[in-house]
Amino acid sequence: MRATLPRPFGPVGIIDIGSNSVRFVAFGGSARVPSTLFNEKIMAALGKGLVKNGALEDRAVSETLEALARFRLLGKEMGLRKLHTVATAAVRDASNGPDFLRKVTALGLKPRLLNGAEEAELAGLGVISGVPRAMGVAADLGGGSLELVGIARGAVGEGVSLPLGVLRVGEDPRVADLIPQIAAALGKGRLRDAALGNGLYLVGGSFRALGLLDLKLSKHPLPIVHQHRFTPMRIAELRAILRERPLDEVKQFAGVSRSRLPTLGAAAALLDALMHLLGPRKVVVSAYGLREGLLFRDLDEATKAQDPLLAAALDVGEQLGRFGDHGAALDQWIAPLFLDDSPMLARLRLAACLLADIAWNAHPDFRAERAVDMAVHGNWVGIDAHGRALLGRALSSAFGGDGGFSKSLLVLLAPGENDRAIAWGRAIRLAQRLSGGTETLLRKSRVELTPRRITLTISPRFQALYAEAIERRLRQLAMSLGREPAIRFG
Repeated sequence: MRATLPRPFGPVGIIDIGSNSVRFVAFGGSARVPSTLFNEKIMAALGKGLVKNGALEDRAVSETLEALARFRLLGKEMGLRKLHTVATAAVRDASNGPDFLRKVTALGLKPRLLNGAEEAELAGLGVISGVPRAMGVAADLGGGSLELVGIARGAVGEGVSLPLGVLRVGEDPRVADLIPQIAAALGKGRLRDAALGNGLYLVGGSFRALGLLDLKLSKHPLPIVHQHRFTPMRIAELRAILRERPLDEVKQFAGVSRSRLPTLGAAAALLDALMHLLGPRKVVVSAYGLREGLLFRDLDEATKAQDPLLAAALDVGEQLGRFGDHGAALDQWIAPLFLDDSPMLARLRLAACLLADIAWNAHPDFRAERAVDMAVHGNWVGIDAHGRALLGRALSSAFGGDGGFSKSLLVLLAPGENDRAIAWGRAIRLAQRLSGGTETLLRKSRVELTPRRITLTISPRFQALYAEAIERRLRQLAMSLGREPAIRFG
């Protein structure tokens, strides 16, 4: 498992003219896992008029054009290398859509109208970008349409676009009415069975808001929406809550934006229908969607193949480390102690090593807190709540103890994983102290594990590296591993 230094790109901007929201996002950082430099939206509800008379409402058009003029100015001052402007279902289906696009062009933008198949493809690519092993169906719910596309082995398959957006189906549609409409659009093709026993991956603001509500209601210890899993029984409970509780109470409790509240009932009903029809084994929320899919599609194959968590961890480690990146060497050094780590654990251990030097410039009393906060709450993808908890526990240990790590997160760990993460951290802590955080000196030593002891071997020429602090940290690591410590020069 290797982490390749991310290739810088950007800044790149995307204006996404959706049926419910119109959003401008500027991206920078690395190409594989771009960072959000700026993010602004308005809830113009362009698709609302389609239900009434098949046209975009004058009010919505006016609000959108004002926002687009602002977005264009912002993008110009940001020095964007490229600015994508895309429009989706509402503009695609509206009788006055062509006239609207002419007005957008007059602002100096170059809008591209996506067809339904391309919208579905980009949503699927967005899911793959953030959840590389995703397999099943991506469902992108917008104001004017619902896109469904098959995803497997890092590629998208066939997709369809249905006129079942949250602004079109009403605030509380009947699931029994939605199921036959979705079934008719899917027919008997492969897409109909793609999620069976696999995953259903949810894209779009209304689905994300539903995920946030579920996290808060279930009192989840780490309410981060990306890769949150719904359990089937929860959907019925959520629908009941949305019917029975005032929307203001839901907003106050869950922190869902007021503009999203009216769409939650429709989103829950559509999700209920999809689960009944597609039979997924798991239902997962994706923070990545069409915009990230647009960026991902433009990458070369080598960059697409990078692990998004490791690429981002490497990027952050390179920026915040003291003496350049040495996370991969650190992982190689401690790996002989953890040969029984599964591939999943080995990947998270490598991520911890890549982030092992990120808090050196914090106040000494709060370095653990800084590192844990980055691990647990960082804007990572390719990792779920369980992985974040493991990463946080390891870095808490690497920076000297329990600082910053909430014991409430321990419920996310499997038996034995807390002790394993502490051992990772203590191994990292020993390596960092021994080498001073430099790769060259680290390579002058090695560690070995036998049934009875852990042995630190240092090259005779560098015997001066050994000190009381090294002895103490070796002893702490040995205690974690249930071994006796030993030192050898040779």
